[in-house]
Amino acid sequence: MPIIVNLDVMMAKRKMSLNELSEKVDLTLSNLSILKTGKAKAVRFSTLEAICKALDCQPADILEYRKED
Repeated sequence: MPIIVNLDVMMAKRKMSLNELSEKVDLTLSNLSILKTGKAKAVRFSTLEAICKALDCQPADILEYRKED
């Protein structure tokens, strides 16, 4: 898939665990894990906003587009 989710990278940079982020953005661990592993088919802007707020980052820090060969 050409959209890469770098949520784990940002969490590591901010030294934040999945549990801590889950509490801050009010998402279940399973839903956050699906997003983190890149298995999500969609993400709501409100969710993306909450994650960016909690991690003090921009959406481009979390989502990346890569061309397929």
